[in-house]
Amino acid sequence: MQISSRLRDARTALANRRTMRVAHRRLADELASFRSTAERAELDELLSRHSAEETREIRAILYRQDVERQQSAVRQTAGLGGYIG
Repeated sequence: MQISSRLRDARTALANRRTMRVAHRRLADELASFRSTAERAELDELLSRHSAEETREIRAILYRQDVERQQSAVRQTAGLGGYIG
């Protein structure tokens, strides 16, 4: 394989990865807007209509966002003079 075709393949792969990262970031931003209990319940209902494989990426994003929110809440509590130990 020639260097020019390897470079082209590498550029194509990098461009594809960037496109996928941008799409993933947009999806995560959109999912972050579902914050209230009612909104999350509605979203969970929609997701339950699809297979685990179809919703794997969405559920992973939602799980990560939930963990980040919980960690943020703990940090805020500790920052207000609370002691976590």
